[in-house]
Amino acid sequence: MKSVRSLARWVGYALAALPLAAARVAARMRVPRRWLREPIRRRGITPMRIVAHSILSAGVGLLTWFLAFLAGIAFVRGVAYPLVGANDYENSWGGPTLAGAWAVHAALGVGLLPVWLAALAGLGALQLRLIRRLFERTGPAWPIPVAIVLTIGGVFLFLAWLAQV
Repeated sequence: MKSVRSLARWVGYALAALPLAAARVAARMRVPRRWLREPIRRRGITPMRIVAHSILSAGVGLLTWFLAFLAGIAFVRGVAYPLVGANDYENSWGGPTLAGAWAVHAALGVGLLPVWLAALAGLGALQLRLIRRLFERTGPAWPIPVAIVLTIGGVFLFLAWLAQV
């Protein structure tokens, strides 16, 4: 049960990173200390570092919210497949019957939920390393380029998803 609570904290922190990107520095430093019990120390925070953290944190935060949205869609679509299916069970996964299609979609929607949550928790861990790198000036430098790549990749993922909708 402790690991589930820990996972929920990391997911919550990942989802809170988007509104925190526009918050004051004190709030950005307080939330990791309260939610994750990870204190952040001030070490010469410059306005440039604050702006860089806002931009990178907002980009990764938008990706986090988009992935949470996709996870919700996959879960609801899987569990409620007969309500959202288009009666074309012959070409759907698990078809050609409604029972088979529903079973496969429900198994995928529910079964992949831990994978989605683990990905969101990983983005929360990235957010913590990002604030540590930019505000504390400690830790490795990899969170900054990873945040840039994930933000760009998230834009392409969103555009690809939008094109197929």
